[in-house]
Amino acid sequence: MDFEFIRAYAPLYASAAGLTLTIAFFGILLSVVIGLLCSLVKIFKIPVLTAIVNGYIEISRNTPLLIQLFFLYFGLPKIGIVLSSETCAITGLAFLGGSYMSEAFRTGIEQIPKIQTDSGLSLGMTGLQIFRFILLPQAIATSVPVFCANIIFLIKETSVFSAVALADLMFVAKDLIGIYYKTDEALFMLVISYLLILLPVSAFCTLLERRVRYAEFGNSDPVSGK
Repeated sequence: MDFEFIRAYAPLYASAAGLTLTIAFFGILLSVVIGLLCSLVKIFKIPVLTAIVNGYIEISRNTPLLIQLFFLYFGLPKIGIVLSSETCAITGLAFLGGSYMSEAFRTGIEQIPKIQTDSGLSLGMTGLQIFRFILLPQAIATSVPVFCANIIFLIKETSVFSAVALADLMFVAKDLIGIYYKTDEALFMLVISYLLILLPVSAFCTLLERRVRYAEFGNSDPVSGK
């Protein structure tokens, strides 16, 4: 292991990690927005839009992110739409993540007893008010583990962004291997970079899940209730 090589090129990985995190942040943020909108359409069963959303979810969940990126980066220019590597990466991640976030919202909402919706209606609340003040907060709370899993999954999916000429972590690793043939060192720094990104995210998610569980059950055991 050439530690001098690692010391010399570690700043490249730091820069690539910053780009990866930026792309992941905006992609995940957009995926949450898309997921929320799709869940609204499915909950209220809006004609036509429900069929479109169902089709989008099936396409998104059953095609690899790499293929989606190829379509955005290489396919759209054929019809005159040219997107930058960064835009393709954010769009692809949001397109993929939106379907997963939508299902997370849907699953969380389905766990809420129907009596709460009926109670809201009896109080004169509109459908949107019930969703905003009753369903959505509880859906987010109960779906925290799924949301966290989706976030970690989407961050790991950023490893394919190098396919559209984006100078992310994988791009830097492949570039150094191709130029200097330092495979062990390049891959070592790649693994360490992803660990430095994902371990804090995983730790935060674990803490968040515990806080949500405590808020729901207090000091009692969630199984026995004692």
